[in-house]
Amino acid sequence: MKIHEYQGKEILRQFDVPVPKGIPAFNVQEAVEAAQKLGGPVWVVKAQIHAGGRGKGGGVKVAKTLDDVKALSERILGMQLVTHQTGPEGQKVRRLYIEEGADIQKEFYVSLVTDRGTQKVALIASSEGGMDIEEVAHSTPEKIITEMVDPLVGLTDEQAAKVAKAIGMEGHTVDQAVTLFKNLYRCYMETDASLVEINPLNRDSKGNLIALDAKFNFDANALFRHPEIVAYRDLDEEDPAEIEASKFDLAYISLDGNIGCLVNGAGLAMSTMDTIKLFGGEPANFLDVGGGATAEKVTEAFKIMLKNPDVKGILVNIFGGIMKCDTIAQGVITACKAVNLQVPLVVRMKGTNEDLGKKMLAESGLPIISADTMAEAATKIVAAVK
Repeated sequence: MKIHEYQGKEILRQFDVPVPKGIPAFNVQEAVEAAQKLGGPVWVVKAQIHAGGRGKGGGVKVAKTLDDVKALSERILGMQLVTHQTGPEGQKVRRLYIEEGADIQKEFYVSLVTDRGTQKVALIASSEGGMDIEEVAHSTPEKIITEMVDPLVGLTDEQAAKVAKAIGMEGHTVDQAVTLFKNLYRCYMETDASLVEINPLNRDSKGNLIALDAKFNFDANALFRHPEIVAYRDLDEEDPAEIEASKFDLAYISLDGNIGCLVNGAGLAMSTMDTIKLFGGEPANFLDVGGGATAEKVTEAFKIMLKNPDVKGILVNIFGGIMKCDTIAQGVITACKAVNLQVPLVVRMKGTNEDLGKKMLAESGLPIISADTMAEAATKIVAAVK
C-alpha cells in the first residue's frame, strides 16, 4: 500500500524527523487559504499522486505570491500528470500539498528497504539527491552508499555516522543525521513499511537537515496492525480491478497482455505466467484465487478479468490440494454461464478429484478446451488467442 507525500510527512513528524510546514488542499480555494495560513514569502505547490518524478512532470512549482498559488493550483489540479513511474497515460491530480519554501543548500538521498538476500534492512544514501537520483544510480553507482542493518540489533550510532560521513556531511550535521537516520529506521520498523524514502533530504545554509519529500510503501500483510495507516488509503490512486478483487480476497494485479490467468497459489500463478510467455503469449493479469475459492469467488474473478477489454482468452490452471478440482470445475461452469463467456477458455487441473472435475467440464456443454500439462495449456491458449 502506498500513501501520499503529505501523509508520509505526517508520519515522519510522529517519529521526530524534521519536515517543512505544509497543508493539503483539495481545491483551489483551499490551496490559497493554506498559503495564507502558512505565511510567505515563498510556497511550493505540489501535486499529490502515488508516483515519483512529479517535479520533472510539471507537478511541483514554486509560488512567490498568492496569485501564483491560485494560478498554479488551477493548472495542476485535475491535470493528467505523466512521470516515468505513471506510464504514458499519467495519473489525474486530485490533491495538492501547499508547503512553505525551503532554504536549499545541498540535497541528499536516503531510504530504507528490506533486503531479502541478506535478511537485513538496507540503509541507502547518496550525496546526489534530487530529481536525477535514478541517473546517479545508473551512471555513478559508487555515489550510492548502502549499509546493512541487522534487525535484531537495529541501526547503531556508528553505522549512522559512517553513512552520514560517506555522503559528505560534516560537523554538527553528522550528529543531526545520526539522530534522523535512527528515527527513520524506528519509523520504518514500527509502521511495518516496506520502503521509506526521503528524496531530497535538504541541508540548509545553517547545516540543518529537513525532509523535503516522503515516500512510503507498506507491507499489506501487516496492515491489520495499523488501522491509522489504512485510513490513509486513496482508492482513486489504485487500479479499480485490483480494488474490486480485494473485496473478494482475490490477489489480482493487472498486466499488459491479452491472456487472463486464474490460478490457485502465488507460485503456480507466477509459473503459469512464465509458461505463457515461453510459448509466445502475454499474460493480462496475475490472479491467485487462494486455497479456499468458492463458485462465487471464481465467478467474480472471471468478471474482473473480462472487464479488461484486452483479454482475448483465459487460462485456468489449478492444482487441487486443499482446493478440490470439482469445486473449481463447478466455479468455472457457473462463471462461464454468469458472464456469458465469449472468449476462448483453456482449463488445466491436477490433484484431488481431478477426474470428477474434468468430467463435469466435459459434460457442461460449454466450449471449454481441456489440457493435461502446463505446456499443453499454454500452447492451446496462445493458439486460441492468435
